[in-house]
Amino acid sequence: MTREFRRVVTGHDQNGVAIVESDVIASHKLQRPSRPGVTLTNFWISEGTPAEYDGSVETCDGPFILHPPRNGSVFRVVEFLPEDPEVMATLDGKAAFAEMGAGDNIVENARHPFMHRTDSVDYAVVLTGEIYMLLDEDEVLLKAGDTVVQRGTNHAWSNRGTEPCSIVFVLVDGVTTRDAGDGERKGIPQR
Repeated sequence: MTREFRRVVTGHDQNGVAIVESDVIASHKLQRPSRPGVTLTNFWISEGTPAEYDGSVETCDGPFILHPPRNGSVFRVVEFLPEDPEVMATLDGKAAFAEMGAGDNIVENARHPFMHRTDSVDYAVVLTGEIYMLLDEDEVLLKAGDTVVQRGTNHAWSNRGTEPCSIVFVLVDGVTTRDAGDGERKGIPQR
């Protein structure tokens, strides 16, 4: 059973007094057979920058998409159960990511079936457990309390341990510095 997360959202009443507008268990979750042992839970999606802070508290309606919206951000947690190497060898990463609108982000023939690249800057904090962050050639063991700034690189997450690992992510839409000037994104799969 995956962990449930309480999501508290603040706002203002008609007099400008700070209030709690929503206090619920986050329900925008994604679990699927094509990526067994992984649960994504969205808490907040902002549609642009600067982010709106006085609109609806229901920002996670609609399909579950990997990427943040153009010029926006996503706040989520991902729980990774321990991997079974025999099961992992049978999985189709491209098909699994296509279910989240990101099939073109998979790195073909990589050392992990879910190696992918996104056009975002992702801030991550490991809450519980431990996990390997795989890059093209390197790998780093991350433990509870460790942080990562993932800057649009090829990567995958591999839980080789015996306990679940939960990671908080904030994904911010991004562009490479070489592409920022012309407004086009080059070399990174488009959504």
